[in-house]
Amino acid sequence: MTDQPSSAHRSGQPDNRAWVITGVTFAGVLMLVNGVLFVLQGIAAIAEDGVYVRLDDYLYRINLTGWGWILLILGVVAVLVGCGILNGAVWARMTGIMLAALSLVAQFLFLPYAPVWSVIVMALDVFVIWALAVHHPTR
Repeated sequence: MTDQPSSAHRSGQPDNRAWVITGVTFAGVLMLVNGVLFVLQGIAAIAEDGVYVRLDDYLYRINLTGWGWILLILGVVAVLVGCGILNGAVWARMTGIMLAALSLVAQFLFLPYAPVWSVIVMALDVFVIWALAVHHPTR
């Protein structure tokens, strides 16, 4: 069997498949790590130990314990989905996109409690959505 150049190389276009596969692997690791961090962030909010500042005039009013439970549940699901992405499961890719979108909204709503961290996680969520959306393993 001989090595044949891919059709992308023959047509003069670069082959971005390696970048996409690397991006999906990185997205799976990010989802896994992000899930663990969400669990820890949720536990800290549930414990009400003074890690987060209480806000009285926040437009999207929900108590800190409620945010903690939301983040804890998102975190557990993100860990499971991250493991599925790393194993190449198609369901995990679709679920990962939806979960990253939910995480994006949750972090937007959590912005007043941890502004810098929320913006960082929102940027990572956008990357995860992109990486999982452009990966098509059947092609």
